[in-house]
Amino acid sequence: MKLGIDLGGTKIEGIALDGSRERARARVRTPRDDYGATLSAIATLVSELERTAGTADTVGVGIPGTISPSTGLVKNANSVWLIGRPLQQDLERVLGREVRIANDANCFAVSEAADGAAAGADVVFGVIVGTGTGAGIVVGPRVMTGLHGIAGEWGHNPLPWPEPDEWPGPACYCGRTGCIETFLSGPGLAADFVRVPRSDPADTAPDAEEIVALAESGDATAEATLVRYERRMARALASIINILDPDVIVLGGGMSNIARLYESVPRYWSDFVFARGPAERVRTPLMRARHGDASGVRGAAWLWNDGR
Repeated sequence: MKLGIDLGGTKIEGIALDGSRERARARVRTPRDDYGATLSAIATLVSELERTAGTADTVGVGIPGTISPSTGLVKNANSVWLIGRPLQQDLERVLGREVRIANDANCFAVSEAADGAAAGADVVFGVIVGTGTGAGIVVGPRVMTGLHGIAGEWGHNPLPWPEPDEWPGPACYCGRTGCIETFLSGPGLAADFVRVPRSDPADTAPDAEEIVALAESGDATAEATLVRYERRMARALASIINILDPDVIVLGGGMSNIARLYESVPRYWSDFVFARGPAERVRTPLMRARHGDASGVRGAAWLWNDGR
């Protein structure tokens, strides 16, 4: 049996998996800005899961950041109280066992490659588009982390093939402008909607879900906003196909619930993928995550699925 822990900014969720079968699940609130309390909360969650499902053989943890291969400390974390901390060593001490830690987008990709929408595929690019934008790469049974632990940090590359009104682009929290995340995240879509003047401006800016509903009701501004979004996602993913040429691209996160993406984005990316020749077409499937919001915590458990 494997335990997976998803350390989020507002909640910590845990799951016990027996093979692919869920034996137990639990969650607690994240003690924001309190590193010691975060360690204790994870330990409590592990104890609760093991009381319900039995002693686990392994523990994997997904975090909103990564472990620096050079220092062993957390870096690039949205949950800033984790930055600079020896999280892996501290969790191993608190739990009394070896722990594997990976970026939450990597966990998502592992989950969908193991027994999700990309099961059986050799090379998987798993994308999370929600509050932020990130991705993970799985080749065979293993997640690719890279020399600096940042493989898959697709959201902090500039939007490729920018149009005149897209450069230098919106400011990003990483300190640069025009990052893919500033266009493809949920807040990025909402910000793009309000940049277009309207004859009947709303009292409050709509979120991504409301923009989709407006487009479905015939709102021209919302429809144009979604078309821009789809074309931007197509360009961003075309650059990945040109470099990695994955067998499957899987979408997760809140924005993955926009059903029209799975037809429109592949239609648009054909103009940018380097596939030329008689009767040549881009065959890369764009899939919705099978496990939805549970993919991150399931993927944390699957971090031990490489036989090491």
